[in-house]
Amino acid sequence: MRIYNLRRLLPVSAIILLATSCMLNHDNDSDDGLASFSAESLAAHIKILASDSFQGRKPFTQGEVRTVAYLQKEFAAAGLEPGNGGTYLQDVPMIDVLSHPSATMEVQSAKGNFQLKGYDEYVFSTPKTDSVITLDKSQVVFAGYGVVAPEYNWNDYAGLDVKGKIVMVLVNDPGFNNGDTTLFKGKTMTYYGRWTYKFEEAARQGAKGCLVIHSTAAASYPFSVLQNSWNTSALRLDNKDEKLLDAEGWITTEAAKKLIVAGGQDTGIIAKADMPGFKAVALNATLSTTIKTAVTYNKSHNVIGKITGSKYPNEYIVFTAHWDHLGIGKPDASGDSIYNGAIDNASGTASLLQFAKAWKSLQTPPERTIVFLAVTGEEQGLLGSHYYAEYPVYPAAATVANLNVDEVNWYGKTKDIMVVGKGQNTLEDLLKEEASKRGRYISYDNKPEAGHYFRSDHFSFAKVGVPALCQNMGIDVVGKGPAYGKKQDEEFNDKHYHGQSDQYNPNWDLSGAIDDLQLLFMVGKRLSYEHIWPAWKPGSEFKAERDKTAKERSE
Repeated sequence: MRIYNLRRLLPVSAIILLATSCMLNHDNDSDDGLASFSAESLAAHIKILASDSFQGRKPFTQGEVRTVAYLQKEFAAAGLEPGNGGTYLQDVPMIDVLSHPSATMEVQSAKGNFQLKGYDEYVFSTPKTDSVITLDKSQVVFAGYGVVAPEYNWNDYAGLDVKGKIVMVLVNDPGFNNGDTTLFKGKTMTYYGRWTYKFEEAARQGAKGCLVIHSTAAASYPFSVLQNSWNTSALRLDNKDEKLLDAEGWITTEAAKKLIVAGGQDTGIIAKADMPGFKAVALNATLSTTIKTAVTYNKSHNVIGKITGSKYPNEYIVFTAHWDHLGIGKPDASGDSIYNGAIDNASGTASLLQFAKAWKSLQTPPERTIVFLAVTGEEQGLLGSHYYAEYPVYPAAATVANLNVDEVNWYGKTKDIMVVGKGQNTLEDLLKEEASKRGRYISYDNKPEAGHYFRSDHFSFAKVGVPALCQNMGIDVVGKGPAYGKKQDEEFNDKHYHGQSDQYNPNWDLSGAIDDLQLLFMVGKRLSYEHIWPAWKPGSEFKAERDKTAKERSE
């Protein structure tokens, strides 16, 4: 419309000159802000946030107090306005449940009685606030994947009454083990494959408890990651209306097979769960154990800063990272009990400070409001971002996009930048364009079966319809190739992820992290200055929710 009006008012030569001038100005300003990014500054913030004095940054601890104070100080020093009225804080009411499960679980069956050993063969906890949770000869039901998915014509609970029983289910989706690309999304995990969904659905079905059968391949992490939660506290939102299980946990594949055989079934039923039409099987076996609890009611905090937009102050671009980690837990072989969480996710939190510095350095202030949101409780189930999505400071309908950072590249420059969640929304296209300008390309999650799109805080925004992009480090390392990058990624996942050894390392090469952050910053600039409204692509499960808010904006 504007071009049509210009053509009526101006000669062609003037239009060309004006267009050329705009293009030149855009080109001249395209690198504005990039110089403020600094690997040294990024490293300095990671080093502080991941230091032992921050005690692993677990909510409700002195680690939270120090982290939140540090972020408020740094947000203010960067020139950010308080993002929640006159404060940088958003209170997030939570319950901290410290579960003390019995050391063993009694199995009674027609084929004999035996014990399963806690920590080694299973992990159990409770989300409830009762002082003692008791499982007394609770029947076990093998419910396949524990999925009710009408759109995939799949219902593992069809005709099944699990009230008061323990359901044992497989992690991931039917398509993962079967290899059939027509089942769900094949190797790519849907939300139905996530352990959080398994517990939610079991509770909806009235089960007393749920045990997810662990597989390193299907879960994408070893059983040791789950063992870290043994005899430790777990947080949840203080939501009195939520349906909860008495007991939730994981069991090794070997222990699950022992239960199945003791219950009078052949272990072949595990493979049958991948087949359409699978029927759940009630085992002739019961479980008995207890879980004692200590409960704390408290508030954690999201930390929010902003830069008010110069033209569209009521439209918001939200950068996120989670500040929390696992705190202090069971000592490792060296006696170290602090889970420092340097890469996961002191690195993402430090990245927010890089973004803040970059936006404040711009010669032309952003036209839309830029929000910097450091969220709590990600490690406990995306709690801080979930709470923000339910009780937003800035409405979802007016939120243009979410750009999330969860872990940065520590092993040098890469030719690629990885997109988590292929084909979800048009933010991916913007990132591709910006990467191409710098001689880079986008790649895609090399482990779609891990369900990474559902495992970080961008997912909370996606669920309420906000187009969300989460980048991950590429693996095509300059001068070393993809094999080297893949090895680094796998080594971190196998040796350091959610372990005490995820600590700051002065030998990291953060130049690749800076490259990646600059690309996300450029995507944000385009959203701000070009007034783009990104959209979900056809087929995305989040499109319908955004379509509703688009209608609200048009009205």
